[in-house]
This record gives sequence, C-alpha cells and structure tokens, in this order.
Amino acid sequence: MHIGHPDFGQAIPCTCQETEDSGNRAAALRRYSNLGALSRITFATTNLEGPMPAAGHQMFSEGVTAAARFAEDPQGWLVITGPSGSGKTHLAVAIANRCIERDQTAFFIVAADLLDHLRAAYSPDNPVSYDELFDQVRNVPVLVLDDLSTTNATPWAQEKLFQVINHRYNNALPTVVTVRGPLQRLDDSLRTRLEGSDGTATVIQLGNFNSRLVLGIGEIRAEMLQRMTFENFDTLGGPGASPQDQESLDRVMHTARTFASEPEGWLLLSGPRGCGKTHLAVAIAGWRLDKGSQVFFAFVPTLLDHLRATFSPDSPVGYDELFEQINSVPLLVLDDLGAESSTVWAEEKLYQIVVHRHEARLPTVITTASTLDELEDTKSRIASRLVDGMVVDWQPITAPNYRDQRRRG
Repeated sequence: MHIGHPDFGQAIPCTCQETEDSGNRAAALRRYSNLGALSRITFATTNLEGPMPAAGHQMFSEGVTAAARFAEDPQGWLVITGPSGSGKTHLAVAIANRCIERDQTAFFIVAADLLDHLRAAYSPDNPVSYDELFDQVRNVPVLVLDDLSTTNATPWAQEKLFQVINHRYNNALPTVVTVRGPLQRLDDSLRTRLEGSDGTATVIQLGNFNSRLVLGIGEIRAEMLQRMTFENFDTLGGPGASPQDQESLDRVMHTARTFASEPEGWLLLSGPRGCGKTHLAVAIAGWRLDKGSQVFFAFVPTLLDHLRATFSPDSPVGYDELFEQINSVPLLVLDDLGAESSTVWAEEKLYQIVVHRHEARLPTVITTASTLDELEDTKSRIASRLVDGMVVDWQPITAPNYRDQRRRG
C-alpha cells in the first residue's frame, strides 16, 4: 500500500478474520436466541400450502408473506393466531432465524416456559437471577413469545405476562406473539395491546378455528347419518312394545322433529338402552347439518377421552380450543350421559359444560339411560340443571330395547 493511499497507516483486519468474526457472531446469536434445534426452520424450508387442509392454504400463504416481510424489517408487533397445528410456531421461529441471519438479536421462548423460568429464578441456587431473565425478555431487540395464554393462569402469572407485554408495547419494541385460538379469549388488557388499535400491530390468522373437525372430533359418521333419520325411525317399537310404548315413541319423535326445525332450549331423551334415543339425536343433528348449522356430536365417554388427550404435548388440538368449541357450538349433542367413568375430573368437566350451556341457553340434546333418581345420586350438580323445566324438555321413552326385540324376532 503506497503512502498516498487513503487507508495508509490504518489497521485493517484480513478477510479471513472478518469471516471468522462473522461466524462467531452468528453462533453467539443462535446460542442467545434459545432456538436450539428450531434453528433448522427457515422461510426457505417452508411449504406454502401449510399443515392445514386445502381450505387453509391461502391463509397460510398470506401468513408466510406477512411474516417474511416483518422479518426483513422488524417494526411494531406481529401477532399470529390460529388453531393448534396451523403453523403459528413455524412462522414465528422462521422470523427469529431470519433476524439472526441479518445479524439481529432475537430471543424465542414459550410463554409457559417463561413463567416456569421466572418462578425458578427465585431459588437461591438458580444461576440466573429473576431480574436478569425478566430484563432480558422485556428488552431484547426482537422477542418471539410463543403460545401466549392466560387460561388457568394464576394472578401472578397474568401479572408477569402483562408486565412483559406492556413494557414492550410502551417502548415500541419489535415483538412476535403466537396465540392458539381467537384473541377474544385473552384478557382485555392483553388483547387491546396485541390488536394494536393504534396501527402498531399486524394480526394474521392461520386456518379456521375448527381443527377438531379435521380429526373427526365432534363429527357424526356418514353411515350413522344415513341410517338414523326421522323417516326410518320405527314408532312401533318392535314386537314387545305395548300401545303405551308406541305412544311414547310417537310423541318423542314429534318433539324431536319440532326441536330440529327450530332448536331452542334443551331436549333430554331418556329411556332404556336400545329404545331409540341415539337414533333421534342423530336425526336431529343430521337435520341441522342439512340446514347448514354447526353441530358437535359426542359420545360422552369418548368426549372425555378427547379432552384428556389434549393435555399431551403432541396433541394437534389444544384443550382450550376444544373446550371452547364444545361450549359455544350452536348445537351440542351429548350421547349416553352417565356411561362415562365417574372420576372427579370427568364430573368437573361435564359440569362446566352443562353450566355454561345452561346459563347461555344454548341448544343442547342429551341422551341418557339413567333415571332421574340415578342421576341425582351420581351427578347431583348436573341433575339440578337437567330438571329445570324452563330450559329442559325431558322426554322419557318407555319402549323396550328394540335391538333385543329384533334379535328375538
């Protein structure tokens, strides 16, 4: 380098040193990011069709575009909502990895894990202090907060989450948040900040909130819908049915038809097994489905199995999502109440469903082989709702087991 060169006398690192420093910097950012094995997820490896059925392909493709745009210049907030398995975490992680590629500091953490780490930080043996971790999450240049939820959260947990969200909102720090289900489930103080009424936030939705239908949860098999209709319901009740039994079958079918035409309140069908309760319940559901209405049909023991399964980390449907759909669906059919294992947990879940729909006066059909006395003995809290004549139309069927009569004939 000659004396007149502008860089004469300056210390200039060699290119090999620059490459090494760049590699060290990227490695340090990845260690700091808390992504771990998720570092493999990028926009380049993302399938634009997404993980949901065909109906959700366009929503996912549009979500990828919005997420990629945000990753190139993180400004404000990006909130990603959708049912379980719709690709929310995938896009959030891709954003974090793109930020690291652009030499920008990003930190990824699941909301529940954050709360666990904050609790553990109170321990004197913990190598990371509470203040250190809390400050890191509140002030990191780009935060990715995955699976934000306040359902069943303690007041302490709700307060910590609000402090993080509020601090980053007030300081306009770039933040990516994923929420399983609609934002309306969140506390208003969080929701108003995530929605960004001042234009600081962009909300994208991946897929419709009905992923339980993808798995067949709440659906009625086509074979049942074809076989169990009003037209082929036998009001004669089989060879052993008395005139009184036939009268009860005719009365109940007329009531079920009326209910199906305009569902209002509750319809409770009781009687011995095989008398036609499920047949009429399916006929009602099929009628409503033909009218374009949403129906959730559940054999009660299986429903409780599905709810338990949602607690598994591998479950594609979240508990909150499934429970919300059961509570809010326009028509819920609970088949064979009383056949489930009577655990404390099962009783509590059923009671919560019954209370919510009873108080909201949401159309519900229930079938049971139990008598009122049996329900009051085994499910007193639920029974107290079922005897409310202002809401529940209790229709007993006295006909004998039709399947058994047919077999004997």
